[in-house]
Amino acid sequence: MNGLVALLGSGEYLPVMDDVDRYLLANCGAGERKPRVVCLPTAAGQEGDASVNRWSTMGIDHFTRLGADVQALPVIDAESANDLNHATAVEDADLIYFSGGDPSYLYRTMKDSLVWQAAQKAWARGAVYAGCSAGAMILGREIPDFRTMGLRSKPAFGLVPIAFVMPHFDAIPLFAKPLASSLRGRLKEGEIMVGVDENTAIVGKMNTEWTVLGKAKAHIFTKNESKSYAAGQKFSLGI
Repeated sequence: MNGLVALLGSGEYLPVMDDVDRYLLANCGAGERKPRVVCLPTAAGQEGDASVNRWSTMGIDHFTRLGADVQALPVIDAESANDLNHATAVEDADLIYFSGGDPSYLYRTMKDSLVWQAAQKAWARGAVYAGCSAGAMILGREIPDFRTMGLRSKPAFGLVPIAFVMPHFDAIPLFAKPLASSLRGRLKEGEIMVGVDENTAIVGKMNTEWTVLGKAKAHIFTKNESKSYAAGQKFSLGI
């Protein structure tokens, strides 16, 4: 992935994230032309047409307002993830945006699909990856199984050097706090877990510093150490 990666805790397609998305559009390689944005509601694919349509409309309205050429693709299952027309649109995009929903379903639907292969070609060219909540979680090494309070997990793509990505971090209810502790206890030497607060994003590239953008903080955990970074601060994924 040669382009920017943005991992959001929440807030996709909302005005609160305008500054974040303007930054992504300005750094997506479009140059003087309108950036081409593709919104993928795939993580909500099991939630029915109303949910998929809501995310799609929000994405189109949001990025149109920000001056982009945007389309939302109905990639909601294995069949649509292997649609050649969808894959072509994704490969041509400057910014590929995955909204929230079920991270395990998103991973299963994308894995080995034509759309995911096309996305990787776009990122290799320098396009931006933006993933909110579920869209952020699939880039880590594993997806926590919340039903077991983090004692087990499911595979993810491992495209960023993060064991677990935890969105909505500042909104995790008190009864779920042991989940974070359990995941942290599973970290091996040199591994990290990242918590991203709501209405907040971490943005960076592989092997470079990352920046916190948005309204709150990002939290970086190793097995024995933790640090929090406010909006505007930079950090390395190898603390």
